[in-house]
Amino acid sequence: MNAQVSGAESVALPVVGVHYGGAFSGGDLAARYGYFNRVGFTAGYKFKSSWSTGVESDFWFSDNVRLTGLFDHLVDNAGNITNDLGLPASVLVYPRGVHLNAYVGRLLPLNQNNRNSGILLQLSGGFMLHHLRIETNDNVVPQLELDYKKGYDRLTTGVNVQQFVGYCFLNNHGSTSFYAGLYFQQGFTYNRRTINFDEPSVPVSTARRLDLQTGFRLGWYIPFYSAEPREYYYN
Repeated sequence: MNAQVSGAESVALPVVGVHYGGAFSGGDLAARYGYFNRVGFTAGYKFKSSWSTGVESDFWFSDNVRLTGLFDHLVDNAGNITNDLGLPASVLVYPRGVHLNAYVGRLLPLNQNNRNSGILLQLSGGFMLHHLRIETNDNVVPQLELDYKKGYDRLTTGVNVQQFVGYCFLNNHGSTSFYAGLYFQQGFTYNRRTINFDEPSVPVSTARRLDLQTGFRLGWYIPFYSAEPREYYYN
């Protein structure tokens, strides 16, 4: 139940929230993709000690592909990729990704009048996946349908760790609560395909990748304060 609380004392409470962010790619990830948009959710528990724990997840999406020549071998002399009727087809590719992490955090109050707000530090870790989404819209391109997409999608999975530093405001008098800050993510991933159809003579690397992202996050928290007992009761 949402209720007013005194901010002079740190309280224990569950929180859920949604967020939006953006990320610049680095490391091995930058060779494939550029800037990502990220939307996600968080659900956790803030202890009276100002420590917190929970889970958070982001869905990544973008149209910034740095890979070149992906479908060059499918292009005809007229410069088109053709569908099953021999007509020019539209082929689109989009970077997509997701991570699911568990986190531990610490809130450092800046104001004695609200000890439930302040600098927020979080460390998280968990699973990461990214790949290319290939769309042919209303066309049927036999070389890019069903399992053939796997020869181009660069599916990559692994583990990641992420650090966040920002400011968290938990309102003592309602549900208008938010947080904002910067995060740094390191993915330790591996290619999960054994062949890339655009480079059939080049062995797919089995080495561990370092996929980096640096970005910002803006989020809205929904804290669930317990109702305080009333001082006076009336019949």
